[in-house]
Amino acid sequence: MNMPTEIARLSDEAVIPLRTLDPAAPLDDLGWLDEAIGNARVVAIGESAHYNREFYQLRHRLLRYLAERHGFSAYAMETGFAEGWQADAWVRGGDAPLGQVMAHGITSLMGLWEQMAAHLEWMRRHNQTAARSLGFYGIDLGGSNVSPLPGLDAVLAYLARADPGFEVDPRIRETVSAFAVPSALSAPAAVAAYTQLPTEAKDALTAGLAELTARMAGRRLDCLRHTTVEDYERALHAARLTATLDTVVRTVTRGDQWTAMNNRDVAIADTVEWILRREHRIVLAAHNGHIQRRPGTLPGMEPMTPMGMHLADRLGDDYLVIGTTAGTGRTLNTGTDFYTGTLFTDMEAPEPGSIDALMHTSHDGPFATDLRRLSPADADAVRAATRQRAGVGAFYSEQSPLDAYDIVVHLPHVTEAAPAGAALSYSPDDVRQAFSAAAG
Repeated sequence: MNMPTEIARLSDEAVIPLRTLDPAAPLDDLGWLDEAIGNARVVAIGESAHYNREFYQLRHRLLRYLAERHGFSAYAMETGFAEGWQADAWVRGGDAPLGQVMAHGITSLMGLWEQMAAHLEWMRRHNQTAARSLGFYGIDLGGSNVSPLPGLDAVLAYLARADPGFEVDPRIRETVSAFAVPSALSAPAAVAAYTQLPTEAKDALTAGLAELTARMAGRRLDCLRHTTVEDYERALHAARLTATLDTVVRTVTRGDQWTAMNNRDVAIADTVEWILRREHRIVLAAHNGHIQRRPGTLPGMEPMTPMGMHLADRLGDDYLVIGTTAGTGRTLNTGTDFYTGTLFTDMEAPEPGSIDALMHTSHDGPFATDLRRLSPADADAVRAATRQRAGVGAFYSEQSPLDAYDIVVHLPHVTEAAPAGAALSYSPDDVRQAFSAAAG
């Protein structure tokens, strides 16, 4: 007679229930964070997939707690560095329309949701009365990680003030404009357009961006006669990220996705360090695959080195990682029909043997587990979970949760974020058409 197989679950002692995900609700259920975060200067909060309502709410709620109770002064998000200046200006009191900021100041479609609007509005209100203001920072390469145009234009605008006698070779911007991307939905077309460029034009662009960055570095003191140190350093970092993005596009189009992903992640780690030189403590929001402290895996590729490994190496105990898992619901669609409006797809219950399944069977509501404070039996249960849903279709990546994360938060059911009409009204045609098709 076959005995039923016992389903793995954590003990009740390992479960820290989260009473609500409502960012505006009382924060008393988050008191456990006080001991958990200690003196960490960077607290990274992951997500399994983009555009889920509950992940936006979780990050908003945790940011509110960490800002109000622990003086965190920056929210650093997986979005374009140069574009993020618009969102930072708005939360500090700028007068641009919020819909415009959401559409153009946050990249990869991640600003187009009502939950993101609520998050930005809270930051702005917080800054009106807080002793220490909260800054918004993008950490990513920008241009939805294909087009160097937003970063280049930011650099050129700076140079017009700081180095007025310098005439930038117009061919640099002309070449970049040939594969500009209105939004993330146009990224495949932009990559195809880059591929069609003559080799000489690609080489000239790479050389031109490198020379531009070197000139800015070499003329620092001259630039500071015309602008502030902060303006200079921000523009110089934008130039470096723009040159990196050019390299990423080159490697992607020759089929070397592994190098492109590694170059991107070390660049965003550099950006987090750049922010850390300016801010007291940072809440860092990005996909689990970026924040984890162990190599990442994708089908058919060698393990890559994510941002989290770089930050763990550089910051040690100052870097704390909160990974996330989800049970059922709706998730980002990664098929080609995403680009024509099928933004979400159904998510099946997690597969046995995954950290997602272990968390899903352990408690009915949202909860957290501190992996550093587990009993031996609970640690063994987590150690036996050797895979994690990557939020990329039905793919599960190899995982060692005890090595990857300090804390895991589980959301039993996730749903689609709500599109923000104000942001869509400022969005490019391709975005409005896709969201219209999704609504239809």
